[in-house]
This record gives sequence, structure tokens and C-alpha cells, in this order.
Amino acid sequence: MTHPSLPTPVADSAVLISGGLDSAILAGLWARERIIQPIYVHCGLFWEQEEISHCRLFLEAISSPHVLPLIELHQPANDLYGAHWSLSGTNVPGHDTPDEAVFLPGRNVLLLAKALLLCHLRGIGRLGLAPLGSNPFPDATPLFFQTLSSTVNMAVNGNVSVELPFLDKHKVDVMRLGMGMPLQHTFSCIRPIRGLHCGACNKCAERQAAFASADMPDPTIYANFPGSPPCTA
Repeated sequence: MTHPSLPTPVADSAVLISGGLDSAILAGLWARERIIQPIYVHCGLFWEQEEISHCRLFLEAISSPHVLPLIELHQPANDLYGAHWSLSGTNVPGHDTPDEAVFLPGRNVLLLAKALLLCHLRGIGRLGLAPLGSNPFPDATPLFFQTLSSTVNMAVNGNVSVELPFLDKHKVDVMRLGMGMPLQHTFSCIRPIRGLHCGACNKCAERQAAFASADMPDPTIYANFPGSPPCTA
């Protein structure tokens, strides 16, 4: 049931977008064939100011009647994470650290629960997310997404489905799907410097590898050269 105080929904699909490569590419692909509602969830993390700025630029660059204005939700994590590097910006996992180093406990619980509730209230039947099959985290498995979405739907007598179209794809495959999109307006860094990708963190390394593996020019301006020492300041 749609909340009576909210406007009549237009979109039939929403995309949980972070401003990173994968979710931006998903939004760009879906906008070619359906009306989408982009959703960004603020958690108060160190890089969010730059991330949301790039997210808005990307959505503006793909602007069309199929892309509704971005909805921004807030789900602060500072009371959970305390002095964690994701909030302080210190001792950020560097260029050579494994994926496990950037795990944020339960982050997908926070993001997905609120986005699903919004979709229910707006009458949007599908919510798209962009995890890859190679994602090693426990809150990025098909079982997790199925279980949490079922729980939220049960709580509100809803029927919003979660779609994970990249779950059987590798990064290079997703990058190639994004060829021709304004990927210069995406943001992947976890320790930005003066509004730029730092060039030395775990996520910058992943970004550089993504463009290289897809044989695509990297349009990113980095504050440091690739391979610089880890961001520890």
C-alpha cells in the first residue's frame, strides 16, 4: 500500500547508487529501458561528500525522462563504527591490501533495509543493486539479499524484489557494459584528497585495475601516482 502523503509513483524500478563504477553503470543501463528512481544512502563515511557530488554529476550527465531526481536517505553509522577508519580517514587500507581490509560490518543491512522501505512507500516494485559475484563479503551473497528483502517485505506486508544483475559477472564485463557512459563522474576512493581520488588506497587500486582490465582509458585525476605508499596520514 502506498503511503497517502507521498506522490503517485512513476518509477517501477529503483537503483541503490553509490557513485561508484558498478552502481553507476547499472543505473545507466536500466535508464535505457525503464524509468528509474536513484537512491543514495548517507552513512556519514569519510568519502561521502565527494562521492555524492560525483553521483549527482553522473546522473546529470545521463539525464533523461527515464531518470527521476535522486532521493537521498540518511542512516548514520558513527554510533556503530566509532573511531573506524571509514569515519576518521586515518589508517585507510592501502594500494596493496586485500579486499577484506575494506569490509564495513553490516553496511548492506543499513543500506538495503532503508532503500527497501522507501520502495515500498513509493510503490516501486524492484530495487537494483550492483554487487559482483567476486564480492567476498557475507552481506553480499544471494542468500543475504533474499533473506533481508523477505524480512523487510514481511515487516510491511510488501512485495519489493531485489535484483542483482551483475552477480554472475566479473569487473571487466561490467566495465565493458559501461563503455560510452560518463564514467569520469564516478567516484571510488576511500581517502579523497582535495576532492580527488587519492591514487593510493585499496579502492583506487581497484579502480585503476578495472579500467586497465577492460582496456579503457582511465579518465580519473589522482592526487598521487598509482602505487604510491598507502594512505596512513
